[in-house]
Amino acid sequence: MEWLSPENVVAVLTAVLGVLTSAGVLWYERRVPRRKRIGYRVQMDTPIGSGISHGRANLRVGLFDDTPGMADATLVLLRIENDGSQSIADDDYTRRGDLPGLTAEFTGRTVRGIAVTHSPGAGHLMDHFTPADAVGYDGSLIRLPRVPLNRNEHFKLLVLLTGCDVGGPISVSGGIRDGVVVRNTAARPDEKPPMFGRASRIITVALTVCVVVLAGIIVVRDGTPPPMGCARGTLTVTGSTAFRPVVEELRKKYEEECEGSAIVVDTRGSNAGVRALDAEGSKPGAAGSPALIALSDGPKPPGFRELHGRRVAVSLFALVVNDTVPVRDLSLDEIRRIHNGGIRNWREIEGGPDLEIRLVGRDADSGTREVFQRRVLGGSELAPSSRDCVTKDYPRAPVIRCELDGTDQVLAEVAELDGAIGYTEMRAGEVPAGTHQVSIDGTSPSVGTISTSSYPYRETEYAYTYGSLPANSLAAGFLDYLDNYGEEVMRANGHLPCATPEGMRLCGED
Repeated sequence: MEWLSPENVVAVLTAVLGVLTSAGVLWYERRVPRRKRIGYRVQMDTPIGSGISHGRANLRVGLFDDTPGMADATLVLLRIENDGSQSIADDDYTRRGDLPGLTAEFTGRTVRGIAVTHSPGAGHLMDHFTPADAVGYDGSLIRLPRVPLNRNEHFKLLVLLTGCDVGGPISVSGGIRDGVVVRNTAARPDEKPPMFGRASRIITVALTVCVVVLAGIIVVRDGTPPPMGCARGTLTVTGSTAFRPVVEELRKKYEEECEGSAIVVDTRGSNAGVRALDAEGSKPGAAGSPALIALSDGPKPPGFRELHGRRVAVSLFALVVNDTVPVRDLSLDEIRRIHNGGIRNWREIEGGPDLEIRLVGRDADSGTREVFQRRVLGGSELAPSSRDCVTKDYPRAPVIRCELDGTDQVLAEVAELDGAIGYTEMRAGEVPAGTHQVSIDGTSPSVGTISTSSYPYRETEYAYTYGSLPANSLAAGFLDYLDNYGEEVMRANGHLPCATPEGMRLCGED
């Protein structure tokens, strides 16, 4: 099988992406030190005055309404937190002397009052807001002391401001050794965090896309598993025309899966195929088994001792008549009398019209004909009496009977000739327009009921090779493929695979 198939490439890329991601995360966690980080976030910015033009308060009562100078007042809740991976000590602040640790600026507004709160379980933070280190403000600025913060600790500033609408610029600045002060957009520890971080979401999406693409390729491509073994070279399959549709379909699939393999289908009838295989294998100087498989409707003649066969399937065959004959069922006795000249006109059959019977058969190399003679007639057909299937070449011949080379010719001739009857293997599609199948003693050919049916026109299909096949040969690989992956194709074309439980029993009986 070609390695560089689309599904293999996507599967490998998915695996590589997963491995590299896991290794990268592990390396990052252990080797890359995280910076100290103070984040801030504006959690509320709301108007409380009557003169605010944007975002005006709907209702004010009590002190909000009575206190002078509140016409353009706003309230801001500012959160300051350690959202890094390391604790921050007071000496991590780079500003020294009388300079504050951090500075919060409310551009365009004037600070009128401040209230400080701490996170749950972090009451010790208030020890750093002493009179000496108290929060101070001047105009639009708030000065914050150098407050040590463990991971995930925070404090909040509730700030009363005047002088501007809500939504004005708010920033926090300062210096942290080996760290940064940034506006925070991450989820807070007291808020519900997202299930995945940004990096995790990107990786998850990438892996999901890879898996979906891989699944799509598998669904769109043919579902047949690849052959268990492939061999290069050329193989010829000859013999039964009844099995040709199966071989043609599987040939295409096998060649797609096995690069460098070529299978030539040259079916000329079961007997002709068996003879050709024996002749090829017994040539002077021939070494080993030739790259040739002969398919046969039924077992080979006993004289071909070097041919080794394997049962492949139970094949079904059917009788077809021209639509000018409304008969839908024939008894076994009527079929035999029709083909030995005992019945020459359809009016002799119940429900039959006044039409001369014309027999359209196959040549002597046909396995379909041989099965018909052995399984249905119990003897040989009449000799051919017409070359054009219309007129008798011999006036004394009891009926018109012609022989054709293949199934397609038989079906076309039966569809063309009024009163004609012929035989064919079962096929995936319906019989051609102008013809219809007839049952035998009330039983129709069906793969689904063959194991419990008494339908007589059936035979075991054999695949013959000359001598023993090398295990790594193309012939051996194709026959294994036929057994392991051909069930659906064989059933669709009127064959019950011997590899199935019911087929194994029927193939063993023959």
